[in-house]
Amino acid sequence: MFPELSSPTSATFNVIGDDLVDEKEVEAGVLKPATASAVKFGWIQGVLIRCLLNIFGVMLFLRLTWIAGQAGVGLATVIVLMSSLVTTITTMSMSAICTNGEVKGGGIYYMISRSLGPEFGAAIGIVFSLASALGAAMHIVGFAETVRDLMWEHDTFVTGDLLHEVRIIGAITCVLLLAIVLIGLDWEAKAQLMLLVILTVALANYFVGTFLPPSSEKKWKGVVGYSGHTFTTNFGPGFTEGNSFFSVFAIFFPSATGILAGANISGDLKDPQKAIPKGTFLAILITSLVYLAIIWTSGGCLLREAVGPAAATVTELVAGNLTTVQLNPDIDIVTTCFQLNETCKYGTLHDNGIVGLVSSFRPLIIAGIFSATLSSALASMVSAPKVFQALGKDELFPCIKYFAKGYGPGEEPRRGYILAFGICLAAIGTGSLDTIAPIISNFFLMSYALVNYSCFNSSMANTPGFRPAFRYYNKWTSLLGALLCLAFMFLCNWWAALVTFVIVTALYIYVKYKKPDVNWGSSTQAHAYNQALKSTLKLVNVAEHVKNFRPQILVLTGFPSQRVDLVDFCSAITKRQSLLACGHIFEGDMSTYVKHHRSTAAYRWFKSCKVKAFYNSVAAPTFRLGVQVFLQAFGLGKLRPNTIILGFKSDWQTADPRKVYDYYHVIQDAFDLNFGVGILSIPGGCDCKEVPDSLSDLMDKMYESDEEGHANNINDGLDNDPDEINTTDKELSTYTEYANSSLRNGNVKSQKLKIIQEGMTNEAFETEDGEKKTNFIKTNRPKIRFTVSSDTPPIEISDDNIRRFRKTQYGTIDVWWLYDDGGLTLLIPYILSQRKRWKNCKLRVFGIGTKKENVSEDETRMSSLLSKFRIEYSQLTIISDLSKKPQLSTYKDFEGLIHKWRLRQEEFHDEFMWKISDADLLYHKERTYRNLRLREELKRYSTEASLIVMSLPTPRKVQCPAGLYMGWLEMLTRDMPPTLLLRGNQQSVLTYYS
Repeated sequence: MFPELSSPTSATFNVIGDDLVDEKEVEAGVLKPATASAVKFGWIQGVLIRCLLNIFGVMLFLRLTWIAGQAGVGLATVIVLMSSLVTTITTMSMSAICTNGEVKGGGIYYMISRSLGPEFGAAIGIVFSLASALGAAMHIVGFAETVRDLMWEHDTFVTGDLLHEVRIIGAITCVLLLAIVLIGLDWEAKAQLMLLVILTVALANYFVGTFLPPSSEKKWKGVVGYSGHTFTTNFGPGFTEGNSFFSVFAIFFPSATGILAGANISGDLKDPQKAIPKGTFLAILITSLVYLAIIWTSGGCLLREAVGPAAATVTELVAGNLTTVQLNPDIDIVTTCFQLNETCKYGTLHDNGIVGLVSSFRPLIIAGIFSATLSSALASMVSAPKVFQALGKDELFPCIKYFAKGYGPGEEPRRGYILAFGICLAAIGTGSLDTIAPIISNFFLMSYALVNYSCFNSSMANTPGFRPAFRYYNKWTSLLGALLCLAFMFLCNWWAALVTFVIVTALYIYVKYKKPDVNWGSSTQAHAYNQALKSTLKLVNVAEHVKNFRPQILVLTGFPSQRVDLVDFCSAITKRQSLLACGHIFEGDMSTYVKHHRSTAAYRWFKSCKVKAFYNSVAAPTFRLGVQVFLQAFGLGKLRPNTIILGFKSDWQTADPRKVYDYYHVIQDAFDLNFGVGILSIPGGCDCKEVPDSLSDLMDKMYESDEEGHANNINDGLDNDPDEINTTDKELSTYTEYANSSLRNGNVKSQKLKIIQEGMTNEAFETEDGEKKTNFIKTNRPKIRFTVSSDTPPIEISDDNIRRFRKTQYGTIDVWWLYDDGGLTLLIPYILSQRKRWKNCKLRVFGIGTKKENVSEDETRMSSLLSKFRIEYSQLTIISDLSKKPQLSTYKDFEGLIHKWRLRQEEFHDEFMWKISDADLLYHKERTYRNLRLREELKRYSTEASLIVMSLPTPRKVQCPAGLYMGWLEMLTRDMPPTLLLRGNQQSVLTYYS
């Protein structure tokens, strides 16, 4: 998504760097001028140098020769190449992702969260932040070990204990590094540059030293110079007890994990899309060559084990005299270890500082160790808080927003630095580099696996939005990289891999359950679309069968929040089983309502009410034409409604007769198009308080979110229920004026719309610059009340409306199955009885008898049929005397009901088609009597029912006026419990065949 720019006529723009900037925003302090902008780095200083120093970490001088001694030159080369393969593939995937759009701060977390969604992103953000903090601890421990050894060489001690010395030195170093990063990234970058120079000189010093002739003392310590015999001996593995190829790989791999050092400060780079791929690939190449060069040179001139200068002389007793014999340093020193019964303390397997011994000038190597460890520790201490800051800004976890606050022009995460410092101190407490390294390996391997999977998943989604500028990647290579990472995790340390999986899975499930209100256009969304499309197309070719029938409902609700009971009732039928679509018809010209057709307001309301439904709207000249559009065009393939449900038009007596006529014909149209039809009548009506369509603009504003998923301005409280809502007086007046213009364009003549937030107190205050603001503090769940005019009652929209069908229902569901309509009238109440809210209701079935004397036979036949249909019921009643005339009082009630709809002598039937003539009454006398008798039986049996489901009278086109039909429906539903008048389209929906 690209930000929308205002019209040039409404604001003055200036250029700062490469960006368009609104001068008004600069003056207001929203945007900083170029002189106050944060420091931005290029690809060399921001990525290459940072990655080099992070990769050239503690392993370079303190563990690489040990790895060569354990695995041998051959397998050590394989270890380096395997690590380089993983990091290269990961960098290719990372480059594809980060060149597919702007990369903001947060590095790997930002890339994964925007590619795979918040669930994966949040999990890996926590894990990677922890891994980076532990990485800083690992490098500090390596530094502390070197300082301890130097102190002990000069007989300087703090406690005299191996571990305690490392812990104390490490803690002091951690404090100093924290001070450096708190000063700012600019100082940290300058320190990194100086450390790289020292590191380069130290490496050159080592390689020069390998070519110098070794002294006798160096030979006894394992430095024997280049020879083919030494190289051949060191080429094969020499694993000591407790070590293996993958355990050595686990210790080495953290030295290859610095590839994300540049990406993790993506927000501080001038051009992340170009800088990250270029700097990272070059860093991998340089470091891999250096690692291989050290392995091969150490294998050619260093011994695995050596006795040391203390065993260079042997004292013997010759003819009663003590004689000192000087051993020849050219003999096999390893053999001498066993001959003299000595323990070898030197060589690549025992002396972690042998790189300093072989170099031409040891102090330079010590400086190089300090440079490598401190630079990597610095990079890790910067990376972890940056990622955690981005995670905090997105608020995917509770309480971590505290760490999102930035300080200074560069938005430095100082609180995050303190958190990383605490984690470092805790890890330094172990005092062992070899203990920390395998844990870090698992965390980084998991991070790399998800980076590769992100690229693969985005490629497989095949969405037009994934078009990275970096072309040298392949989705199958990315998949291979992900699988390699997972395999290495388990091969290195299976239990640590399981722990990592448990942590990531737990974090994933938490965010998945929380369902954060964000929309980042992840590949997960693209896959959901692809899967839905494929399934829908596949479903087209699946033949329909009665056993798989599902009531797919189109319910005419208008805006869903206006008829919550109707939505809740239909949602109970379709919940997790079939399609529910809410239809909204705007009566008028399409151009007037075009802005409403893409509204997301209804879906936000669905989400807040936990309703699984679709929403669609059409604009049409009349209600009937709008419904015809829905009935003919709504749905795709087999995912289309087969049943339409309307609310009962309870105002039919006072409404415009033409609208009643349209309502009546909507029922006819639905039957003509083979839809099942249901009409829900609820005491008091289905409408909460009808809101004019001209106000739907403002209703959209209440529920709509911006592209990051956050609600807009003052309306945050309507959906998200924050504890505090802030808005300026200007913003409030803007919304009021916006609503006023909508009212003026509609049928409401009021010139003022007042917005009252009930249940909220407000406090007025002024900011430092004098701007007036209003602070709305929530005291309970808010209601929004629209006061249209002083003489009009307020229109209230609130989730606190009585939601009858959201409560647990008790009593009975009475099914009046009067006609064979395919079984829909019986199936829907059965489905309702299986729902949680209706499970306490017993099903009672009422049927019509053929003759009074055959009641028992009819009952037996009906009971057998219900048994075959596997419909459980508590009572079966057969009504046998519906052919009788209704009571006189009932008929008089009906006559009073339709009195206004009778055709007068001076009126023409063709002009008033909805009115009832004497001929109409005569023609439909039997049906009228039957419906009035049904009312009497309903009052006799079902006045205490929780719900009545009754067969809907069929609206016949021939000589059945709308007024007469509505009178029948009114007599069947008036003063009765909630009633669903339902009729199928003669399609069988029940079967007793297996």
